[in-house]
Amino acid sequence: MLGAGKAAAAMAKTVEDHWTAPLSGLVVTRYGHGLPCRTVEVIEAGHPFPDGVGEEAARRMLRLTRDLTQDDLVLALFSGGGSALLTLPAPGLTLAQLLEANRQLLRSGVPIAQINCVRKHLSAIAGGRLGAACAPARVFTFLISDVPGDDPTAIASGPTVADPTTFADARAVIEQYHLRLPPAVRSHLDEGRHETPKPGDPRLARGEVLLLATPGQALEAAAERARAAGLVPMVLGADLQGEARELAASHAHLIRRVWHEQGRRKRADPVVLLSGGETTVTVKARGRGGRNTEYLLALALALRSAEKATPGIFALAADTDGIDGTEENAGAFLCPDSLSRAAAAGVDPETFLEANDSYGFFQRLGDLLVTGPTRTNVNDFRAVIVA
Repeated sequence: MLGAGKAAAAMAKTVEDHWTAPLSGLVVTRYGHGLPCRTVEVIEAGHPFPDGVGEEAARRMLRLTRDLTQDDLVLALFSGGGSALLTLPAPGLTLAQLLEANRQLLRSGVPIAQINCVRKHLSAIAGGRLGAACAPARVFTFLISDVPGDDPTAIASGPTVADPTTFADARAVIEQYHLRLPPAVRSHLDEGRHETPKPGDPRLARGEVLLLATPGQALEAAAERARAAGLVPMVLGADLQGEARELAASHAHLIRRVWHEQGRRKRADPVVLLSGGETTVTVKARGRGGRNTEYLLALALALRSAEKATPGIFALAADTDGIDGTEENAGAFLCPDSLSRAAAAGVDPETFLEANDSYGFFQRLGDLLVTGPTRTNVNDFRAVIVA
């Protein structure tokens, strides 16, 4: 068994609980997300910024594949977070250089698929390289999706599946977002040596992939619970992307339309708008927070002009892994009186948003959602009740 991600330990334990044949292996998860397993080693490492523990775990994982034969079976368990947790620099690069590249990618508003395109081409294990190293063994890859569209090549940067992207694609991302990467990283991308395994590579011929859980399934389950509670669910999609502030503005417009439509009907049931996906935040200041709290703060401001006219707006936005950004909260709550309570406390929402300090804003209000590690990861979850 080999695996990485925020759900990796929970996935490994589940396999152990149902597996009767001999089993060994190694999985890597984020600090605090581990679980005890009997025969599979669980290592905790750094996320979202990789560290030396994750680097050494990746080296060990590759070493475990050296003696595999066609009679061996590899269970590959991957979930969101695997890209950072399973970081092994390509030859000629260092972990410090990858860290700087990762910081720039995460702070520049780059969509996750493009981030992972670059990561694959800076890695000695991602983008199908681990799968190729497992040949000629049979490889079953089990995935929990945290990416829009549930693309197996993007989940954890696709360590065991063929990579359709190229060095040229990675260079295009760098140019598009005007990133100033360390010279060694840029040179590596420019040289374009040792391309990732592509579709049709014979080393990956004995691999199969199964999606275990997806953001869409999470929204379907939420819609079912909403109906049981007497709410009318509107599922907006499980793959919404873009800047968190821009999505909030778009949702505010939709919320007003829904509220005014309710006003035309007598005794209309409350509506809950459900959505998932992964937004981005272009960080321009030194505040704290993640994309979900930034979405909520921007939503509050977008609705402020209509707050008195639309008093029944309650919202939750959170990352399903329990960590929004780099803080300890999964997300936060927005209530009809959030801005009035902020005003009474002398907290200016616009100042906090400008500082990219959405965490600080909701912390001052006492409205952070703290769940602790959930040991799963099906991307972001947003629910807005219009009552």
